[in-house]
Amino acid sequence: MDLMLHRGRVALGTALASGALAAQASAAPKTHGAVVHLVKPGLRANANSSNNWFGYNQGTLEQGGKQFNSIAGDWTVPTASQHAAGDESSSDWIGIGGGCIDAGCTVGDNTLIQTGTEQDVSSGSASYGAWWEVIPGPSIAITNMTIQPGDHMHADISEVVAGANVWKITLQNVTRGQTFTTTVPYSSTHATAEWIEETPLLIGTNAGLAALPNLSTVPFTGAKVNGAAPSLQAAEKILLTDSAGSVIGTPSDPNAARDGFSACAWATNC
Repeated sequence: MDLMLHRGRVALGTALASGALAAQASAAPKTHGAVVHLVKPGLRANANSSNNWFGYNQGTLEQGGKQFNSIAGDWTVPTASQHAAGDESSSDWIGIGGGCIDAGCTVGDNTLIQTGTEQDVSSGSASYGAWWEVIPGPSIAITNMTIQPGDHMHADISEVVAGANVWKITLQNVTRGQTFTTTVPYSSTHATAEWIEETPLLIGTNAGLAALPNLSTVPFTGAKVNGAAPSLQAAEKILLTDSAGSVIGTPSDPNAARDGFSACAWATNC
């Protein structure tokens, strides 16, 4: 039996890793935890590359010393289907920590607080779930929430008092009128903020990064950091690559408001 780790931090170089657990999303037990996996730069101008994350990342050095005390964002749960034989897993989430601190993604962060959804496929059958996590603790399934493709999700992670390291985590299924909230103490570096689609890390007999299923395009919208729109820049993109270095997951350029983008799996452009 395999464990699935989704939590993550940047691993140095030019990419990212991270986390997400969905109790409803697979029969196998899961947890979130891994370092962000950076790979060689230069696959695309003004973009860093990872073999487990794709989306957008902002870091304290890249942002002139900004500390991240809150993050928010919305996304639509994608439809997952089999891409190749075997089990396949993915997740969509927002988080603080675990990402690239600088624009070139040469410095990472080893803390991460996050919440999101998971979309898995096993033997051609898709399953969906929701979770939250603070590393190095295990991911916690949100069992009182139904997750299905097309559901509109809203997530918010905020420090109750800036600098106090007590965090309120909220995940809402807007479509179904369901809300989960918890408050936890956690010592964060406040060094990065990110909106991510990922392939989790499997631990156990078949250890390694999970295979990516087919996923419908995921729109991320309404992004905020510290209560304001993040003014996303194309240079803050993270591309997902496979073991051969080919791009298999791509975020679009930021939208006109610079508070959102689309995430396209199995695509070199989005």
